[in-house]
Amino acid sequence: MKIFVTGATGKVGSRLVPRLLQRGHQVKLLVRDTARVEELRQQGAECVEGDLLQPEGYLEALRDIGVVVHLAAQFRGVDEQTTRIANIDGAVALARAALDADVPRFVFASTNHVYGPGGHSRPSREEDDLRPAFAYPQSKAEAEAALLALHREQGLGLRIVRFPFVYGERDPHIAEVLPYFSQWNPARRIHMAHHADISQALMLAAFTPGIDGRIYNVADDAPISVAEMLQLHQAEPAPEALQQPYDPWDMIVDTSRIRDELHYRPIYPSFYTARDAGAL
Repeated sequence: MKIFVTGATGKVGSRLVPRLLQRGHQVKLLVRDTARVEELRQQGAECVEGDLLQPEGYLEALRDIGVVVHLAAQFRGVDEQTTRIANIDGAVALARAALDADVPRFVFASTNHVYGPGGHSRPSREEDDLRPAFAYPQSKAEAEAALLALHREQGLGLRIVRFPFVYGERDPHIAEVLPYFSQWNPARRIHMAHHADISQALMLAAFTPGIDGRIYNVADDAPISVAEMLQLHQAEPAPEALQQPYDPWDMIVDTSRIRDELHYRPIYPSFYTARDAGAL
């Protein structure tokens, strides 16, 4: 299949694209700076230099594409307005360009943070109301709504995949967030997924027919506690962490739909299986 990927320089994209190339797919990458994806280009990816918000610069590159996988997003280190422009306006501009180019499928990477805390006394399900608590998931929730409207009104072949905390394959993500974890109540649990399983979920969403308009949670089978994560990385909770209130179901999701409809099964069902396999 011919696949158009954004966010190839990010944590998820830089690990997904080699897997797509290894499976024989033709991959085009939309990037701001082609020098940053030279290694992927050498592996066989075609690079298109451009800006999401200027679709006239990449519209022709979308011709004959079978699926767009939209991973590019702003998360940390930028102001709220920049986050909204990148994550909402960028997604909509790309989706409209995909419609103009008659691309049949559009995979959008979202986050389980869109559910927010305090929603239910059970794991979050795809049909639940969204209560995002800060700028990044708020922008993702609004982008989801805009893309779903394009699906209903103009036939965008949309598939939404909501990520948990992503780790593995020398990704520094855990080290980056340990200072935050140390402030959380040690009893709090979070759902995670290894990069191999994120790539698996994205490919299932991209290649499975007949699922336009569907939303899928992805995660492993065993949420891990903050206490375990800190202990495994030789870190200690802050003195006041035990007094921190928390929602025991925040960041815990129901994965029944992706298992039932797409036959997703985690390659690494828990952080411990990934650690024992040397896949961190």
